[in-house]
Formats: sequence, C-alpha cells, structure tokens
Amino acid sequence: MRSIFCILLMFLGFTSCSSQNNVKSITTVELKALLKNEQIQLLDVRSPKEIEQGFIKTAKFANYFDHDFFKQASKQLDKNKAVYLYCRSGRRSSSSAKILQEKGYNVYNVLGGYNQWKKEN
Repeated sequence: MRSIFCILLMFLGFTSCSSQNNVKSITTVELKALLKNEQIQLLDVRSPKEIEQGFIKTAKFANYFDHDFFKQASKQLDKNKAVYLYCRSGRRSSSSAKILQEKGYNVYNVLGGYNQWKKEN
C-alpha cells in the first residue's frame, strides 16, 4: 500500500511540473489576424538555409540550433510583450518556446509553422 501511495505522489508531482511548462498555441489564421491589427514580436527559429526559402515579413531570427540561441533571441525581444514563435512545422518553435518561457517570456507557438503559413497564402 505504501508503494502505491509513493507512486501516486510521484505521478502527481510530475504532472504538476509538466503543466507549468504548457506553451500556449496560436494558429496561422490567428497569427495573420494579429499581424494585420497590431505590431507583434514574431521570432523565426529556423536555420539560415530555411529562411532563404522564405519567411514571414516582420519576423526576427534566432537559429534554434545555435549554441547561443537564447542569447540571440533575448537581444531582440522585449520581455514585457508576448513573443510568437515559428519554425518549419512547429517542433523547434515549441522547444524554443519552453526555453523562453522558463526565462520569463510570455510565448505562443505558431501551430504548423512556416509550412502551414505557406499553404494558406
């Protein structure tokens, strides 16, 4: 009985830790509406080679794979404003969002990334 209780406590502990790292998401349709109506902080976390193939007009850039990703990103961002992140498909931007969120940024991951953005244009 004691071991079941310990396992339950461990499970609840992991669940509460992971819920603190939930990153908010936004669709590309919602992003387009935001870009029309206001100036937002948009960060593209793809590689330079990927950016050569196209990017969203107002985006700033910080390559997720660079060893100093956070330093690159934080130099360009205002911590008092929301940050919207995108990559090719959404995986790197989600990971990037977690990094920035842990450092106190209010972040949104753009679902589907640049691939989804291109489909809708």
